[in-house]
Amino acid sequence: MSTQTKQDDGSRDFHEQLKTILPRLRIYALSLTRDRDQAEDLVHDTVIKALTGRNSFQPGTNLAAWLFRIQRNEFISGLRRRRPTVPVDTAIAESLSHPPHQDSGLVMREFMSAFGKLAAAQREALLLAVLEGLPYETIAEHTGVSVGTVKSRISRARDTLERLLLEGEVRSPTGAGRTSASLHDDDSSVAAR
Repeated sequence: MSTQTKQDDGSRDFHEQLKTILPRLRIYALSLTRDRDQAEDLVHDTVIKALTGRNSFQPGTNLAAWLFRIQRNEFISGLRRRRPTVPVDTAIAESLSHPPHQDSGLVMREFMSAFGKLAAAQREALLLAVLEGLPYETIAEHTGVSVGTVKSRISRARDTLERLLLEGEVRSPTGAGRTSASLHDDDSSVAAR
């Protein structure tokens, strides 16, 4: 086998592995940025950086770890670029206060708490549909259920999330409101309704 053929095979293998890891990169980027658009930009920057620096990757080592390290470093570099700077000559004259950023953290915490209260099947269906953008048919094949069940799971997950977030049941430390058992309705109850 010629050297060129080996390089072509290695390049195809690298690209295939990269495609396989892309969904995990998207999830990690979303967890870092907590913003869908910024997450997509971060994944894009990570892939570009990985493709341009592909020669520095050691075949046979962990490609996922290498890509996640690139993504984390890109995220940190982005934070540094956005760090507010204050000109020295106007530092005393101007206020150094920044608008509060706590709201986004609180909203994300409330959402994650509500999301954690969903049934596992509902969480999976919602993630695959919303985060990955997969069609119902693909989700049904992946999970081994009918398309109607997938639609039902997604609908129930959205309704439950909305109710939990609007009614403030997420923040209730005493567990007031509905019990966790009522939040995890069995999919078999779909047929009964």
